Amino acid sequence: MPLRYRFILISSALLVVLLVTLAVIQVILQTRSIRSRIEKQGLAIATNLGAVSVDHLLTYNYVVLEKMANQAVNNPDIVHVIIHDKEGRIAGYSQRPDLQRKQLTDPISLAAVKTNKSLFTTYIPDTGKVKVMEVAVPVLLPGSGDRWGTVRVCMSLELMELQFRQTLLTIILLGTIALGAGILISNWVAQRVTNPLETLVNASMEAAKGNLNPKISIQTRDEVEILASNFSFMITEVLAQKEQLKTQLEEIKRLQQYAEKILATMSDGLLAVDMEGLVTAVNPAARKILGIPDNQKVKGSHISRLVESGTQFADYIHQSLDSRPSSGQREIHQLNKETNQVLLAGASLLDPDHKTPRQMIFNLNDITLLKQLEAGIRQAQRLADLGTLAAGMAHEIRNPLSAIKTFVALLPHKISKPGFLDKFQETVQREINRLNALIEELLELARPPKYEFEPLDIKNLLMHSIELMKAELNVKNITCKWHFDPDLPLSMADANQLGKVFINLMKNSTQAMPGGGVITIDAGVENDMLVVSFSDTGHGFSKDLAPNIFSPFFTTKARGTGLGLAITHKVISEHKGQITARSEKSKGACFTICLPGVLNDSSDA
Repeated sequence: MPLRYRFILISSALLVVLLVTLAVIQVILQTRSIRSRIEKQGLAIATNLGAVSVDHLLTYNYVVLEKMANQAVNNPDIVHVIIHDKEGRIAGYSQRPDLQRKQLTDPISLAAVKTNKSLFTTYIPDTGKVKVMEVAVPVLLPGSGDRWGTVRVCMSLELMELQFRQTLLTIILLGTIALGAGILISNWVAQRVTNPLETLVNASMEAAKGNLNPKISIQTRDEVEILASNFSFMITEVLAQKEQLKTQLEEIKRLQQYAEKILATMSDGLLAVDMEGLVTAVNPAARKILGIPDNQKVKGSHISRLVESGTQFADYIHQSLDSRPSSGQREIHQLNKETNQVLLAGASLLDPDHKTPRQMIFNLNDITLLKQLEAGIRQAQRLADLGTLAAGMAHEIRNPLSAIKTFVALLPHKISKPGFLDKFQETVQREINRLNALIEELLELARPPKYEFEPLDIKNLLMHSIELMKAELNVKNITCKWHFDPDLPLSMADANQLGKVFINLMKNSTQAMPGGGVITIDAGVENDMLVVSFSDTGHGFSKDLAPNIFSPFFTTKARGTGLGLAITHKVISEHKGQITARSEKSKGACFTICLPGVLNDSSDA
């Protein structure tokens, strides 16, 4: 549709909307005004009738009430008047003496005789087509406020509807005249605007064909002339921008070549795959890692043709395409089924801001050599740990053997000395028991676990351990405090082994407080894990000793094998938990155990 006709159509539509709006507002205001006047008139009539009829209602003088109702309808705006007595019967009905002393059961009458305030009801009566408004006013006994009847005055709304029709007819007539005049004026204005615009349209069509030097001469002394001047200036700017874009295109090509060189020389592999599994880009490093020949065309090929199916790398690619991760790396130990190559792979979306990402980018790093170096370091660390263990065993075994050797050497010379054999037997037996205890601890640390896991109430086990240590704590003047979460979950644990852990940690705390102190035991739930901590006020240990605190034969005590915490660490590890230690010199120590919890019986139910 040409702009001229659209302008005329829009102007006419706006004019029609304006006229209709004015008509609706005028009708609403006029109707509201007439209705308000009728309501006031009806309310005044009903109120006056109620005031006059109160004495007659008290004496049930239906003859006078009937006469009053008939006299009230002399007003041409009143359709009928009804007066009800206290019981709701008709005491007077204008022009209807046959209804006297009867009860009306229609909804309007029932609502009227029950109201305690002025009630306005608009409806169309069964006997006519014009709407009426009925005003119902309760008749109250002066001085007491008791309701003694109801006066109903029905007013005709015919005058309101007549004025409504006259107003609407007048608005339609004036609106038709205004609409015709508006169309003529819109046509004149549209021609004045569209003729210069047609000139601009032709000039733009020439510019679209490549002719960027059109001569536009429009003199309308308004915005159209300014538009034509700006169009000519725009053509000049387009010519300048064209030259600038040409320069920028050359710069973009140079940057693209630079990016391609970076991808070609980078040591990390880069593989781009769309969401359908088709390869969109691969750099030389990725070709080398994946074993793809340089002359093989891979762009547009499905990833299944480049990566061997059934390997960890293939599973990782399919999983990434399905779940669309935003970041993260994963170690791949099976790049293909023929080599032991290890790959560090990361996946990310090319454009995560869009709702439907188009490509997935995989970053590849061959860490096979690094893993081999790590394995060598771990082997060296194991050998170092074995040497430390052997040195600790030699130290712990040498002391008892030295004592036994000394007494055995003295045995031929002092066997006849009184009391020597008793001391010999006591010392040798003690040192043999010491060796036996050391071997038992080493066996417990080294033997395969034989645990009996079952749902265990940690709170009961802690209380049992505290009870076992109570006598020793009292002797050493140590106070034990505990704080347990009332909703502690059960844990799958071996009660015997875990009880040994609790006893061992409490004994360590008592040995760290020779002059007395406080042991605090806390148990609660953090991040779905059952957490138990043992804190004391003893001498503690320095931070540089913390990494070795669970190592075999490492101890800060004057006497001891240093195997207790190592066994404790092993027991917690077998329970799939963790144990950590923190301390500061002379500020006590805290050992924290984290165990996986299971649901309580009440929760399961």
